[in-house]
Amino acid sequence: MSVNYIVQAEVVDICSDTPKQDDLFLVDSNVWYWYSYTNASRSALAYQITDYPSYLAQAISTESLLLYCGLSLAELAHQIEQTERVIFSPTLKPKEYRHNYPVERTKVVTEVETAWSQVISIAACTEIIVDETTTNTSRRRFQTHPLDGYDLLILEAMVDTLRSKDTEILQTELV
Repeated sequence: MSVNYIVQAEVVDICSDTPKQDDLFLVDSNVWYWYSYTNASRSALAYQITDYPSYLAQAISTESLLLYCGLSLAELAHQIEQTERVIFSPTLKPKEYRHNYPVERTKVVTEVETAWSQVISIAACTEIIVDETTTNTSRRRFQTHPLDGYDLLILEAMVDTLRSKDTEILQTELV
């Protein structure tokens, strides 16, 4: 059965949209994965490794503001480790792979470091403090927004960033 998406965001068709300099994008961890990880093509669909990286490259060239959240590292590292484990041995359990194969672990660390270096070289970090307030807000949103736990917290980071940006714009307009 296909997924019945209910999207509560401004959605753009990356195949027909052209990023502008004043655009702000919170880039999803999956896009960082497809953009920066060499073995992403092993499990990705064609559009994931062509359309997303191409759009991201356009956003970079037009100097759009690209953002990542520190939680993106956790998701990206998990995805890379999972892919590397499956390449090495599809039946091996994650902790066995992580602890019993130091050469493989070194490869994973190198892949994560390489990918993350690309992320931080082209994007700015949007801060998030995972405290009781953020956690409770995310928990409340969980009831109405069909997102996973990471994305709920990342959404809070984006909301805070937009509030800050609106405040900056208002302060600039008032001067």
